[in-house]
Amino acid sequence: MAEALASLADAFKTVGVSRAYGEPIDLAGERVVPVALVSFGFGGGSAPASGEEPGGAGGGGGGFVLPLGVYAGGRDGRSVFRPNPVVLMAAAVPLVCAAGWALRALVPGTRAAGARG
Repeated sequence: MAEALASLADAFKTVGVSRAYGEPIDLAGERVVPVALVSFGFGGGSAPASGEEPGGAGGGGGGFVLPLGVYAGGRDGRSVFRPNPVVLMAAAVPLVCAAGWALRALVPGTRAAGARG
């Protein structure tokens, strides 16, 4: 079990970079390089049999890929990062909410003014 998990982890060591920066693609006459956030994890364990208790082993894994945007040609032939607007909005909403709650807690009188009006 441990050997299988170790070989699986070794196989995935280089997957992150190749998945985060994909192969260049020609799209509408423009060369783009996809960029993504890649995360994955694995785990496993085992227990020996003891007395009347049976032994056992198990494992699992999972991951996700979040498409962040692309590197594409910009002015003067330099590559420019163009973010994925859907992912940008999905990431911005929780950050804006947290900033608003923090600002509300830091600025005195905002609760009282909000409660009256």
